[in-house]
Amino acid sequence: MRDALSRKRSSIVEKWFEAIIETYPEDTSHFLKREKDPFANPVRGTILQGIEGVYDALLEEEGQNPEALNDFLDKVIRIRAVQDFSPSQALAFVFSLKEAIRKVLGKEIRENHLQDQVLLLDSRIDALALRAFDVYMGCREQVYELRVNEVKRMRERAFRLLEQTDRVYKRKHNEEAPSRDSK
Repeated sequence: MRDALSRKRSSIVEKWFEAIIETYPEDTSHFLKREKDPFANPVRGTILQGIEGVYDALLEEEGQNPEALNDFLDKVIRIRAVQDFSPSQALAFVFSLKEAIRKVLGKEIRENHLQDQVLLLDSRIDALALRAFDVYMGCREQVYELRVNEVKRMRERAFRLLEQTDRVYKRKHNEEAPSRDSK
């Protein structure tokens, strides 16, 4: 199975990428497919880099570097965490790898009776999805922290502006009030 997955790597990654891109609105999906320049379309390049790294890590033997795998997942998830995806939509890309593998290797799996190995691979992809959920939650926490900090900064600016306005008003009010000595 590992040999087939390695041999068909580019086809599987391409199908996986297509499945991910199809989750975007039509205009965005069209742009992500069409524009291949990494400077004009950094999202495409980042997603491809992330899923290629995840795929390669998935094929490694046990004992893979979990931090490297998290870094590759983070590339894809960070993009999806800030977009208008629900958590399930943001992480569904992990499960779409199963379908990509079956589309590319379906005949080979049936002819070589690799169903048991596919089940083992499926369980590794399921474990990958759990890891992806942890990465997603970390990204969402960062997004919320950034939003809270921005609200705090805006509140502080509003209070400073209010204090300045209050000082100006008091100063102006004191200048306009007749002094008691002048009576």
